[in-house]
Amino acid sequence: METYEHISESERRRIERLTASKWSVRGIAAALGRGISTISDELRRNKVKGTYDAKKADHKAYVRRKYSKQQCLKVVSNIELRRYVEEKLRQEWSPELIAGRIRKIDRHLPRVSPKAIYAFVYSVHGRPFEQFLYSKVVKKKSGPKRGTKAVLDGRTSIEKRPARVEKRKEFGHVEGDFIESGKDGAGSLLVLVERKTRYPFVVYCADRTASAVNALIFHLLQSMPLKSLTLDNDVSFKKHRALSELIGAVVFFCHPYTSSEKGTVENRNRAIRRTVPKKTDLSQVSEETILMIQTKMRNRPMKCLGYRTPQEAWDAEMQKQKSASGAVSLGVLKANLECSA
Repeated sequence: METYEHISESERRRIERLTASKWSVRGIAAALGRGISTISDELRRNKVKGTYDAKKADHKAYVRRKYSKQQCLKVVSNIELRRYVEEKLRQEWSPELIAGRIRKIDRHLPRVSPKAIYAFVYSVHGRPFEQFLYSKVVKKKSGPKRGTKAVLDGRTSIEKRPARVEKRKEFGHVEGDFIESGKDGAGSLLVLVERKTRYPFVVYCADRTASAVNALIFHLLQSMPLKSLTLDNDVSFKKHRALSELIGAVVFFCHPYTSSEKGTVENRNRAIRRTVPKKTDLSQVSEETILMIQTKMRNRPMKCLGYRTPQEAWDAEMQKQKSASGAVSLGVLKANLECSA
């Protein structure tokens, strides 16, 4: 395996001369036998007031490496912190999430910055954990999904959905979508996400008939106080009137081919795709793997939740519902006793 070597002082002198001669980044990279991104990063990081000076660039690089080592030691030198960071990296938490969780919730641990965790991961101490980092690559969709959409008769447009749903202040509003198998695969994943808590439900769906899908949605959501469900125009949702009666909530529909209108579930779909990439035959994905995906998403903290996990946010909301229900029941009992007295 090739190892990266830091740019040397002599290389920086050459970069200074070639930059002064108006050479392009590509040309400098070819002259030094370096990658284009390496030269681009060198110029971006080590210029001073828009000018590249070899001596100043060498000093900036030295200070940065020294600071990185100091940052790394914050994790390495504290056994409890190191174990915590390593455990969360294995669970595919990002350094930003780990640092935020410590700052907001796990306050018994010493504070550490995302930079310090990155420095640890890229050091000799944390290199085995580099594999658990992932990059956020979002590709724009170029067109509709294959053969699954239609404008459904009698649907209620998302335009009629109350503004309070958009603000995520109210618990009980859910978005739903399917993740399709590869072209030669079978089955789908039905993904439902509660908007306020980002709490996901992920289940394999072998039968895409409207009645079967309605029954599956009811089974997944029957334990929660559902207020609305937002879907796309998949033909599996054509019996939406029956679905609305079954779940006791209004069903809203996005505009055709406008996935951004249900961004909550689309975001969770991208997370799922890290484990089951496109072209995967979902019929070959085990039930254990699907359950693992769901559990991992429920227990991964989110910045938008104040670094709580969706599971923690969901449990808090369900406890509120239980307490409110108990208060109402107690009030009814008290009123009945007063009437009978």
